[in-house]
Amino acid sequence: MITSAQLRAARALLGVDQRQLAELSDLSVPTIQRMEASDGVIRGNVDSLMKLIGALDRAGIELIGDNASSQGGGRGIRLRTARSDPRPDKNAGKDR
Repeated sequence: MITSAQLRAARALLGVDQRQLAELSDLSVPTIQRMEASDGVIRGNVDSLMKLIGALDRAGIELIGDNASSQGGGRGIRLRTARSDPRPDKNAGKDR
């Protein structure tokens, strides 16, 4: 499984645009756009998903599921459940 957020993050880490990812995965640009616009887990044609995941894997992307560990080594980031609003408080440190 891969989420739309993971796909966008993977593309950003690789420094490729949607057209380049489409070429790497032998998919169309509209298919990549549709996948990235999905809400949550990408649903679609199994063959297309396998092509996408295979291309990301060949490019060095390791997809990590919820509560799974990474055995691949290397640097990375993980999105955990946010405890609060991550945006800084604009009024912090100001007298009211």
